[in-house]
Amino acid sequence: MQSAGIHYETHLGPIYSWMLGDLDAAFGRSAAEIADLNLPAAGTAIDLGAGLGLHALPLARHGFQVTAIDGCEVLLDELRSRTGTLPIVAIHQDLLQFPSCIKEPAAVILCMGDTLTHLPTLTAVGELLQSVADSLLPEGMFAATFRDYATKKLEGDARFIPVRADENRILTCFLEYGDEQVTVHDVLNSKQEGRWRQTVSSYPKLRLAPEWVAARLTGMGFNVRRDTTPGGMVRIVATRA
Repeated sequence: MQSAGIHYETHLGPIYSWMLGDLDAAFGRSAAEIADLNLPAAGTAIDLGAGLGLHALPLARHGFQVTAIDGCEVLLDELRSRTGTLPIVAIHQDLLQFPSCIKEPAAVILCMGDTLTHLPTLTAVGELLQSVADSLLPEGMFAATFRDYATKKLEGDARFIPVRADENRILTCFLEYGDEQVTVHDVLNSKQEGRWRQTVSSYPKLRLAPEWVAARLTGMGFNVRRDTTPGGMVRIVATRA
């Protein structure tokens, strides 16, 4: 089993754009997520787990100076190719080290798209949330979306998830549940020179309970609201009390 970072760099990152399918639709959904947060008009924003820019780009178009941080250089290169003149700085860095990448407190910090579950332990999630609290302006906002692997456990054949397929690639995901983590097996079949070749890579995700995240943020002095995105992810939005 690989770490999440190695899995993305060697297996999932190079096909991530393909996996998303209709990129215009994907960016449209992310822009709608940004609009739904009722962000301030402008300021400094940090996008943790920025990837290829699904949220960093709409943040910048909203008027923010964006620091986009991710552990996958392949995805950050895609973000840089789309940045143009937008005020985005893309940085390859471990998310737990993000405070070393910023020069001033931020108005907004995002951690979207199931990024929190990629951290190695609950202790690491707690450390990241504390760094977020320490890095926000007094009335700043933190927003995160992630999948609830803790209270919603797939059983039997439902653990096999078809992700995307076309005439040259088939990507299927299989979930294997443990007590604290779920192992994600990404099975990619790709056609090369007329023959199919299979590559498999696995990595752990945390079974992260939404109530635990909300309670930690409340204990740090945030007002917290929780709901569910149209795609089924948990969304937590926390603002300074």
